[in-house]
Amino acid sequence: MYITITAQKIGESYSSSVSDFVAYLEKENENKPLDETEYFFNQQGDEFLAKDVIKDIDGNTSKLKKNEPRFYSITVNPSKSELKHIQNDTEKLKMYTKTIMEDYAKAFNREIEGKPIRIQDIKYYAKIEHERTYKGTDKAIKENAPYYKEIVKLRNDIQKIESGKLVGDIEKKHKQIKNLEHEAPHKINGIMITQGMAKVGEQSHIHIIVSRKDQSNRYSLSPGSKYKASEVKFNGKTVKRGFDRDQFFGQAEKRFDGQFKYDRNFVETYQSKKLLTKNPQRYYASLIGLPNNEKAIAFKLLSQAGVSVPILNVPTSQTQLVLKTINKMKQGITRALNSGSISI
Repeated sequence: MYITITAQKIGESYSSSVSDFVAYLEKENENKPLDETEYFFNQQGDEFLAKDVIKDIDGNTSKLKKNEPRFYSITVNPSKSELKHIQNDTEKLKMYTKTIMEDYAKAFNREIEGKPIRIQDIKYYAKIEHERTYKGTDKAIKENAPYYKEIVKLRNDIQKIESGKLVGDIEKKHKQIKNLEHEAPHKINGIMITQGMAKVGEQSHIHIIVSRKDQSNRYSLSPGSKYKASEVKFNGKTVKRGFDRDQFFGQAEKRFDGQFKYDRNFVETYQSKKLLTKNPQRYYASLIGLPNNEKAIAFKLLSQAGVSVPILNVPTSQTQLVLKTINKMKQGITRALNSGSISI
């Protein structure tokens, strides 16, 4: 499970309306029959229209300044293993989303009129997408880039030859393009992978739009707060503040495991990802210390994510070699997470 929380921006400025983001989330509904349409949903219903989402979120921004986010985007990315476990069931994903949004509310160290934040205080709309496309950060795109660059140059040359601006053999250049497409290291069904191409396999994920303001449009609730859950003295009174992302991310993982009886491997856990960031050596030691059956699963998951699993019998006396190996693995896992090729 990989979850992100971001404030939506257009360039350097915060979006003044949620309309562009909603339009982006509607792209999969284009040309679909009505019975296959994916609607927005939340605790109150399962078939909200895009126009209603825009009206509700945009109308819930009382007293927010131009330099403050109007809404946040939460993206929930189940791994391929998790999707396989629930058979890519849309209704299960909806149920799961509603459950973790209850935990989202609980992660606020805030009170409204003396009561802890509850799901009833959160204004949000969620939508499930079933497709992903290749981005520039994906390994396949980066490794195909030199071939694609040369192909673009050849195509430009062909256009110039056709317009009389350049002299050359068009047929020869077409053959060169075919050869480059064949030589490119990453292809789907024989077709070279390029940016924007749809990824194969189950790619379901959830987008959640959360209003910065609560349901009453009176209180500001920021999951992007620089403060973790804490208390501070303000005008002589103790005031609660902050949002605990660790609590939210960790609980989301536990919810999935509990709801769907999922047996999570070490490399899939939120705690292991934190350990990888803070102490790669301990992460590496924990990985090689797993029981053989769990280690085999861990290696398989890492391999599926495009991570080159290092040789594990490196002599511990060769400190520099060990650290280099660990760092290489860390970089591979980080790229897998950031690229959206989520398998861990």
